[in-house]
Amino acid sequence: MEFNWRESNFYKYYTEKAELSEEVFEELVPYFSFREIAHHHYLLREGEVSRYTFFVESGLLQSFSLDEKGGEHILQFAPENWIVSDRASQYFNKPADFYIKAIEPSVIVFIQQEFMEKASLQSAAFACFMESSLQRNIYMQQQRINSLLAMTAKERYLLFMDTYPSLLQRVPQWMIASYLGITPESLSRVRRELLMESGNKKRD
Repeated sequence: MEFNWRESNFYKYYTEKAELSEEVFEELVPYFSFREIAHHHYLLREGEVSRYTFFVESGLLQSFSLDEKGGEHILQFAPENWIVSDRASQYFNKPADFYIKAIEPSVIVFIQQEFMEKASLQSAAFACFMESSLQRNIYMQQQRINSLLAMTAKERYLLFMDTYPSLLQRVPQWMIASYLGITPESLSRVRRELLMESGNKKRD
């Protein structure tokens, strides 16, 4: 598809957050592409080797695994300006452990590994940004594991609201429940409790 990268969220994201100059971006054009992705289209399937990092220009992606009965276990949502990939598959050239799929019609930037490597070589600020992003990703993974192991369903839902404030009206309840590791019925109960608490506070 034809897309003016200078007017994109992708360009704005890396110039503002990683201080990547337009001149360097010009040199990196061969290493990324914009693609229109249909609802339910898979960008990565379990067992494939990941070749790209995905930046969400518009729309919404999810990463998930399947259990032996075919049940989905959602690991991450990626709305606009989020990045998602299977790092282990990409960096170690191993089969992916999970799926990445569009759950809305989306415009996705497919970023080749060379983009990251060449940008890091040409920009110290970009290299620092990538290191910071890696540390932030590790922190978020630790927080995600801790939420599943140690938090109550209510605490998990509140953390979800804090992490993904724009998704409450975009994602069906069963998907949110899958992400939280609880049943849809438990999620409904948590939401009712929070609604009652909110009503009580207003009366107080």
